[in-house]
Amino acid sequence: MKRFILPLFASVLLLFSCNTSKEILYFQDTKIGVPQEIKTPRDITLLPKDQISIVVSSKDPQLAALFNLTRVQYRAGSSDIRTGSNNGEISGYTIDENGYIDFPILGKLKVAGLTKNAIGELVKKRLVEEDLVKDPIVTVEFMNLYFSALGEVKSPGKYSISKDKITLLEAISMAGDLTIFGRRDSIYVIREENGQRITHSVDIRSDAMFDSPVYYLKQNDVVYVKPNKVRAGQSTINENSMKSVSMWLTVCSFLTSLGVLFFK
Repeated sequence: MKRFILPLFASVLLLFSCNTSKEILYFQDTKIGVPQEIKTPRDITLLPKDQISIVVSSKDPQLAALFNLTRVQYRAGSSDIRTGSNNGEISGYTIDENGYIDFPILGKLKVAGLTKNAIGELVKKRLVEEDLVKDPIVTVEFMNLYFSALGEVKSPGKYSISKDKITLLEAISMAGDLTIFGRRDSIYVIREENGQRITHSVDIRSDAMFDSPVYYLKQNDVVYVKPNKVRAGQSTINENSMKSVSMWLTVCSFLTSLGVLFFK
């Protein structure tokens, strides 16, 4: 029977290896070399309470300066944007609850629901139509947009969004990737919109992830990575004595079976 011990050990190790690989590998059903259609990326659109900076540039700096805020306005969660075209600091606009900002000279502009590019085009169009600036260059940037990453990621925390769009994979990468204890099959993305909160589950082991409504994140999204059974067991092994006893009984039973095979 001794000659069966080594194959038995090899089989057990192979079994655990296969199970582990299926639990932690990304993109398991990806077809290598097969083109896949990319759906239209979803650029982030602005919401009430979001903050943005809008900088107008022109060949006439003094004229453009009329449309730029140069007085620092301190708001919770804001960050100051510096620009070489002004001798001060540019503060941001906070979108009110009705979706408007109060822009110099132009007055109220509704920007909620628009992307950065769309807001820039709106301001540029109004400046030209009203013959205020003939050659405006309008730059729009996010100021307080962020997402949060929690759970089994290497660097949990709040991360700023500066790009027009951000994917779930980029968010995970910014948080340092998942730990070995994070579940790849059920990553929660918690989103609040239209007065409702909804939780989506994403399996990043599958290509179906790319079709998820939360593959492209929005501001204020929360990405939560659940712990796997090993991590959950570690958190209770000292508190739940029954679980600890069960684990050791399983180990002893396995060793006893090996002993019987070895000495039979």
